Amino acid sequence: MMAGAEEDVRVLFGAGVRAALEAWPALQIAVENGFGGVHSQEKAEWLGGAVEDYFIANADLELEEIEDFLGELMTTEFDTVVEDGSLPQVSQQLQTMFYHFQKGDGAALQEMTSHINQNKCKVMATPLKTAKETDVAEDDVDSVEEMEVTASNDGATTDEVCPQPQPSDPDSQTIKEEDIVEDGWTIVRRKK
Repeated sequence: MMAGAEEDVRVLFGAGVRAALEAWPALQIAVENGFGGVHSQEKAEWLGGAVEDYFIANADLELEEIEDFLGELMTTEFDTVVEDGSLPQVSQQLQTMFYHFQKGDGAALQEMTSHINQNKCKVMATPLKTAKETDVAEDDVDSVEEMEVTASNDGATTDEVCPQPQPSDPDSQTIKEEDIVEDGWTIVRRKK
């Protein structure tokens, strides 16, 4: 492969990596809510280059190694543990892109990046209200927030609808008044 063509494929690989990360709901939520501090957006941009460099420096990566690397970055940079099942999916996308990069297949990289950008969903995290929240003064009890994730389609060029999270058991989404004891701790009960 000629040097100019190799550089073009590297640029396409970098664009694909960034598209995959920008479409990753866990990262979107972490950035949107400032989990990485005041520089969350800058960290997300840096993350694309770090992931690209990681692949270039390690030619024969296994899927588990990629998952571990991404999980560690999310933990250290965004104080976020990814448990939504998206880590293996994003890792697989990145591994496939790297395979195309190694083969010099710029067309496949462009196609993957285009597909990711067309199907990108915008996720929003909104705090859920606790039961009897108005009866408990915030000064008396530490605030406990759960996040509800909703997705909306960001691109106007596609007719596909982003998958919406399925509502779970309503008891698991609210904290009952009897579960908050007077010193501010919340009792966690095992499901039966």
